[in-house]
Amino acid sequence: MNGIASILVIDDNPKYLKDALPMYGYEVTTALDGIEALKILSEKSEYFDLILLDVMMPNMNGWDTLKAIRKNPKTEHIPIIMITAVSEDQKVVSGLRLGADDYIVKPFILPNLLARVEAVLRRSKWQKKTSKEEKSLNSDVDFSVLTPREKEVLGYVCKGVSNQEIAEKMSVQDVTVKTHLNSIFKKLKVSNRTQAVLLAMQVNLVS
Repeated sequence: MNGIASILVIDDNPKYLKDALPMYGYEVTTALDGIEALKILSEKSEYFDLILLDVMMPNMNGWDTLKAIRKNPKTEHIPIIMITAVSEDQKVVSGLRLGADDYIVKPFILPNLLARVEAVLRRSKWQKKTSKEEKSLNSDVDFSVLTPREKEVLGYVCKGVSNQEIAEKMSVQDVTVKTHLNSIFKKLKVSNRTQAVLLAMQVNLVS
């Protein structure tokens, strides 16, 4: 990224990120809850390159804040990374479906968060290019290489279904589902469920 990226941290306990992020070249503004954040965004929505949004907050939680940001045409384009102590797959997928760009679970190590921030900022920069250029970014991903069973498993994953539930629906063992997932990750060149869901959404494989 060229220049200093501006990040809005929405968290009722923002001190750690407020102190740490500027050390790595980021300009940080904080809001203690969703209500305060929406007020800040209404005044200078074009100012922010990224939002770090905690889920558990007083007055207005992260989910409701995410929905409000995505419903506003002036803020719907701003990339958002959700920060939460909840790690269930269903919650991750719910956040992605509501419009989150990535998801990190607390407690996290700073290098992990920084890597995600850089990745989302790069992806956001790419998405501002022409649709032709955007299409070329995913040209090396071929979903046709997935077998019918792998596509079925990926479909369930995109709906937030757990491994155990997928196994029950497909009448197979849990280990079979894990084998399918490992194969899906390898073929799509991703490392986890969240990345697979994001990729599927980016190419409109799922609605």
